[in-house]
Amino acid sequence: MKIGIIGAGNIGATLARKFSAVGHQVSLANSRGPESIREIAREANATAVALADVVKGADVVVVSIPEKAIPQLPKDLFAKLPKHVVVIDTGNYYPMRDEPVAAIESGMPESQWVTEQLGHPVVKAFNSILAHSLATKGQPAGSPGRIALPVAGDETDAKKIVIGLVDDAGFEGVDTGTLGESWRQQPGTPAYCTDIVGSVALMDALARAVKDKAPGLRDLAFQQWMQLGSTMTNDDILRINRALHD
Repeated sequence: MKIGIIGAGNIGATLARKFSAVGHQVSLANSRGPESIREIAREANATAVALADVVKGADVVVVSIPEKAIPQLPKDLFAKLPKHVVVIDTGNYYPMRDEPVAAIESGMPESQWVTEQLGHPVVKAFNSILAHSLATKGQPAGSPGRIALPVAGDETDAKKIVIGLVDDAGFEGVDTGTLGESWRQQPGTPAYCTDIVGSVALMDALARAVKDKAPGLRDLAFQQWMQLGSTMTNDDILRINRALHD
C-alpha cells in the first residue's frame, strides 16, 4: 500500500520504518518541509515530501502529531481525500502540553475531535504504545507474549486495514468498537501504554476504564514522569502507568 505519514517524531518515524520494512511505499512529511526530515526518511527507507503531497494517491494516511498541531494543518489538506482513504490518528491529548481543547475537556473522545478538525473519518490506533515498545517489541503473528493494540473506529473496512497494519508492525490488532468508545484507550486508562499481552487481557483492560477518572490519572502519571526527568526510561513509564490501576 501507499502510506503517507504526517509527523516524523518518535511514533511517526518508527511506523515509517516498520511499514517500509514489509514492503509498503511510505512518504513522510512535517510542517517544516522535506529538507528537515530528509535523513529520517532515508533511514526509514521512506520518501520525504511536502505536507501538501503526503496525502496524494495515498491508500492510508497516518496523522502522528501532537493534538495542539491538528488545527494548524492546512484546512484543505483532507478536503479532496477520497472517502475510501483510511486516516489513522495516533495522537493523545495532554492539556499540560497541548492547548486546552474545550470539547475534549467536556468529554468528547479525542479522535472524534480530530475527525471534526480534519473533516475526514479517522481510526484511532498506535496511540496506546510507547515509541520504544513499538520499535523493539514487535513479534510475528502467533508468537507467545505478543502485545495487543486497540483499534477503534466507525467503519469496519477501515478498521480491518488498520488491524492489518498493526500486524505488519508486529502486534495483535484488536477491533475495540466505535470511535465513541475510543476514550477507553486514551491516557489514564488501563489499556494505555501498559504493553498488554493478548486480546482477552486487552478487552478486560478496556472494560475496566472509568471515563470520569481517566483525566485525573493521566495528569498524575504525567507529573510522575516529569519528576523523573531525563533519567526516565520506557520501563519507568510502563511501571507508573500500570501502578495507576493496581
